[in-house]
Amino acid sequence: MFESLSNRLTGVFDRLRRRGALSEADVEAALREIRVALLEADVALPVVKSFVDGVKAKAVGQEVIRSVTPAQMVVKIVHDHLVATLAGDDAAVAEAGLDLNAPAPVVIMMVGLQGSGKTTTTAKLARHLKERQRKKVMMASLDVQRPAAQEQLAVLGRQVSVDTLPFIAGERPVAIAKRAHEAARLGGYDVLMLDTAGRLHIDEALMAEAAAVRDATHPTETLLVADALTGQDAVNVAKSFAERVGITGIVLTRVDGDARGGAALSMRAITGRPIKFVGVGEKLDALEAFQPDRVAGRILGMGDIVGLVEKAAETVEQEDAEKLALKIQKGSFDLDDLASQLKQLRKMGGMSSLMGMLPGIGKIKKQIDEANIDESLLKRQEAIISSMTRKERRNPKVLNGSRRRRIAAGSGTTVPEVNRLLKQYQDMSDMMRKAQKLGKKGLMRHGLPGLMPGRGSRPFGR
Repeated sequence: MFESLSNRLTGVFDRLRRRGALSEADVEAALREIRVALLEADVALPVVKSFVDGVKAKAVGQEVIRSVTPAQMVVKIVHDHLVATLAGDDAAVAEAGLDLNAPAPVVIMMVGLQGSGKTTTTAKLARHLKERQRKKVMMASLDVQRPAAQEQLAVLGRQVSVDTLPFIAGERPVAIAKRAHEAARLGGYDVLMLDTAGRLHIDEALMAEAAAVRDATHPTETLLVADALTGQDAVNVAKSFAERVGITGIVLTRVDGDARGGAALSMRAITGRPIKFVGVGEKLDALEAFQPDRVAGRILGMGDIVGLVEKAAETVEQEDAEKLALKIQKGSFDLDDLASQLKQLRKMGGMSSLMGMLPGIGKIKKQIDEANIDESLLKRQEAIISSMTRKERRNPKVLNGSRRRRIAAGSGTTVPEVNRLLKQYQDMSDMMRKAQKLGKKGLMRHGLPGLMPGRGSRPFGR
């Protein structure tokens, strides 16, 4: 998400940095490029105008022009305005997530157009509340319009281990909502999630139905699920729902396929409602809290180190990490340990996902694309290690030619791929042995170059 905008803005700021001291004309030229970049990212025109005017008011002035590092000052001003655009007037409220400060069961009503991923998002959010916030959640489908919609939610409920309300044929949405509320109250549930009927377009009857459910259940949160790929159409839908039903927040889906990101930048400004979550993939764990300051940092090529650390904390088991550190310290790192690390990397989203969170990665985007990182390589490498015997994983030195051919056949790969994996493992082992020999003082004296393997090693590349 925001890939094209990030690339354009990074180029603008690189040119500013090369100029040293900036004139008013330099800042004006940069603002014109920022305006074009925002419009190309499909940001709504009123939002673009407000954004550029706000940046201009602070950027064109003595404070910036006389600054020791004026280009960095301009970057900071743009960053602050991006955060303000994404978060609104109260950034603390925008980052607070869901409001669950109400008597149980707290009702969360999900609304949106058909095809936006509303039912799947309901299950993703229920899983998030159950696993991250330790809430007891019930889901109920009010969608009697779409065939098998209620059964779909029941299947998703089983997949995420969240209870769903049993459905009764012929029951109307408001009656289902009332029955669900009573069942959640009697069952001691913390949160009740209501998945309302979708619509192909803004439909009067279904809009009135959503309003009737709202009046019957008094939801604490009414979340609009919108497809980021629909761009300005999503903004118009959000505006209609905000006016007709009332929404407290937005969940953007399919942001992993949206390189422009204009919908996200426009929605907050036009509806006055925060984006609370974003769907970043099809899997039921692919839901992330929307953090305006981190998103702004990623747009401007500053990375998201906090997000990277959080992702690692979610997937890395402390006990496993300590065991691995001890094995590295003793110099006993084997192929089982490498397989564990490959699996961990894949759970964290793969190389591309992690690289997107690193600062300055936009500047070497071209080189990364040319390196042709193959995400499926992680799975193939795991398959290669799985095709080895326990003895072979513990002592790779026994892997002669015939064993390598057997492993390649068993894992559905080739002998050169097996050889590359073993070379990668050998380089990592050599690096760990060097670190052990150098010790702390040696590492400080020689730095990372003293640990680097010889040329020819290309981990994760083709």
